[in-house]
Order: sequence, then C-alpha cells, then structure tokens
Amino acid sequence: MVYPLPAALVSCGSRDGERNLITVAWTGTICTNPAMLYISVRPERYSHELLMRDMEFTLCLTTEAMARVTDWCGVKSGRDFDKWRETGLHHLPGQMVGCWMIEESPLCIECRVKEVVHLGSHDMFIADVLNVVADDRYINPETGAFDLASSGLMAYCHGGYYTLRQKLGKFGFSVQKRQGYKT
Repeated sequence: MVYPLPAALVSCGSRDGERNLITVAWTGTICTNPAMLYISVRPERYSHELLMRDMEFTLCLTTEAMARVTDWCGVKSGRDFDKWRETGLHHLPGQMVGCWMIEESPLCIECRVKEVVHLGSHDMFIADVLNVVADDRYINPETGAFDLASSGLMAYCHGGYYTLRQKLGKFGFSVQKRQGYKT
C-alpha cells in the first residue's frame, strides 16, 4: 500500500459525443527525460476503449474545490452520463491532443500513449508528456515554479480524499548546513 496518490481526472476521447472524464489514482511520473507518466485503467471501463482507440489523454490535477466532481466521475460511467455536462466542469481545447483540458484544474498534462501494458486488473498506459498547462494563478512570479501549497491539490489515500497543506522541507534540506545543526 503505497499512499498517498494524486486524485486526478483524466480527459479522454477526442470526438464530440464521446468525450469523457475518469477519476484515477494509479498515476505518476515514470521518467523526467523524456518526460513520461502513466495511468492505470481497468479494461471494463468506458474510458479504456477511448484510450485504446485514440492513444491520447489529458491528466488534470484536482483540488479541494473539485472533490465532489472528482469522486462522482469515478463512480459514474461515461456510457450512461455526459460527465462534462453533469459536473458543470468547463473545458478548454487541447493544444497538442484532441482531448479537452479542465479549466478548473490548476495543472493539465497532455499525453500521447507510447505503450499499453496489460497487468491483470488494470492496463497501464505509459505516455509521453507533450504539454503542461498550468493556471497562472499558481505560478510563483519570482521562481516560475508551480506553487503546490496555494493550489489546494487533493490526494487519495486508502479510499479517502485528503488535502495537501503544509510543506515540510525541500529536496536536500536534511543535509543543508544550518546554524546549530550538524550533518
């Protein structure tokens, strides 16, 4: 049990009338150069067939304000509902793929599937990152970095949704020399 994970919405389907959203927690970075990530989806899910057909998707991070729609998109099927209409989420056209981005998402990552690995209960879609679109409100003007703390990102942990609130340190902080602290 490796937790927490992002609670993300994946936009898939590039044809009108077939566009869908699916909630995933089995996702993450797998390579930085080239930039790659994965999502894992059960083959019986409606989104699975869209992913297999189009071989592209947009991974959209979610926030505390998006908790209800994120959960709803995970328990309702795109076969039965137009999730875009039902949730009231606003879409932006993809810049590099035919899948929409979620306007309410602080960060959207457009991806093209490179490989599908059949693993058992889930298929893993390994994808190249083509484009990252971040909401300007969460970009630190001094560093140009995405500000996780102010974005209100949400995580998934063993069946529950949680907020990410407090930064505890940064990479390498444990070995930096500070007054009164020996390394």
